[in-house]
Amino acid sequence: MVENSAPAAPLAIVVLAAGKGTRMKSDLHKVLHPIAGRPMLDHLLASAEELAPRTQVVVAGHGREQLEQALGARATIAVQEPQLGTGHAVQQAQGALAGFAGDVLILYGDVPFVRPETMRAMIARLHEADSPAVVVLGFEPADPLQYGRILAHDDGRIAMMVEYKDATEEQRACRLCNSGLMAVNSADLFDLLGRVTNDNAQGEYYLVDIVNVATLDGRTCAVIRTDDPDEVGGINSRGELAEAEGRWQARRRRQAMVDGVTLIAPDTVFFAWDTQLGRDVTVEPNVVFGPGVTVADNVVIHAFSHLEGATLESGVSIGPYARLRPGAVLKAGSRIGNFVEMKNAVLGEGAKANHLTYLGDATVGAGANIGAGTITCNYDGYFKHRTVIGERAFIGSNSALVAPVSIGADAIVAAGSAVTRDVADGELRLVRGEQLVKPGWADRFHDAMKKKKADAKKSG
Repeated sequence: MVENSAPAAPLAIVVLAAGKGTRMKSDLHKVLHPIAGRPMLDHLLASAEELAPRTQVVVAGHGREQLEQALGARATIAVQEPQLGTGHAVQQAQGALAGFAGDVLILYGDVPFVRPETMRAMIARLHEADSPAVVVLGFEPADPLQYGRILAHDDGRIAMMVEYKDATEEQRACRLCNSGLMAVNSADLFDLLGRVTNDNAQGEYYLVDIVNVATLDGRTCAVIRTDDPDEVGGINSRGELAEAEGRWQARRRRQAMVDGVTLIAPDTVFFAWDTQLGRDVTVEPNVVFGPGVTVADNVVIHAFSHLEGATLESGVSIGPYARLRPGAVLKAGSRIGNFVEMKNAVLGEGAKANHLTYLGDATVGAGANIGAGTITCNYDGYFKHRTVIGERAFIGSNSALVAPVSIGADAIVAAGSAVTRDVADGELRLVRGEQLVKPGWADRFHDAMKKKKADAKKSG
């Protein structure tokens, strides 16, 4: 593949996403289905953003309202209705690109993992000395299936492109396949598209035919190749989505270990697209990272933990069976243990909550100890309220802290307390009903009940 830096010409990105995605059998637009917690379209646009495009156009049809909501101001939506082929789809971007002069990179919303390096190489080839009218990205899959074929000379000049349904058996024997991705100068693109016909087996306007039109004009068109067929693999079904997820996760696990993370059972750990892990982090089996997790050095994440939107500072330990929800922050050296859940809460340096606890909308001071079964009661049915626990405070097991409430530094809340008012620094708060003691009552009760049961059997 050609390796070069992108030229200074302005760049426009056109993403085709007008298909109905019927094989997905979903009400969600195909390109919005997530991989690693991120819509596949966003994976593609993030790579394209590295080339600093001047404008981005997404060609939509079915489900365009979903795309408009998902994209916001990041891209212009062009509508293709009806869908008359890929060439017709690109034509719909003409209005959005009015007045634009530069390079146009044509991508597909269901081909999410095209690398920025590949995009740059396509643009660079467009600016080589022979000034090709069109640059096509080709690949050689293990099984060419029904991909369109690229018939090219040894130097990469394209002699002809043909869709599988229109190809002869001799042409189908060619193993160089068309990914569909193209780079074209804006001055050429719509002129070539305007001369494409639908005289083919599908009765559609094929984008690939701009290559054949340019070739008939005597102009050069060129192919560059990716050495990774997975890079241009399309996703059209739930099965292909799962396969793409698997490939992404496998790459991310390998990279994590290269970066100094210990994965005890790599195949059981699932990362999100933006997971950040420090060095000497240990991740035990069956851990799931949702989006928005940052983990510092020397952290241990025990088995069966689930993290999302959380920040773990150095020396933290969590789990097993811990759940960190968005807004959870664990300061250096703190710990949460098995069956502890945190949401929108800060656990101070060296603080710990080792068992069966819920910390929601809370701030826990450094060195505090949260006993088993403690709950911060943060929701009154209408509003959320915050609990503040001071440094070195000790919260006894099975306590309910009814927010809004503050527990002072060095304070002690006795086990089984339901705290509804603030506790001062260094204070003991004990909130329990008076214990009633009746000696011998249980023995008399058991005797009476045994006799009653025996009498019932006799009468039955």
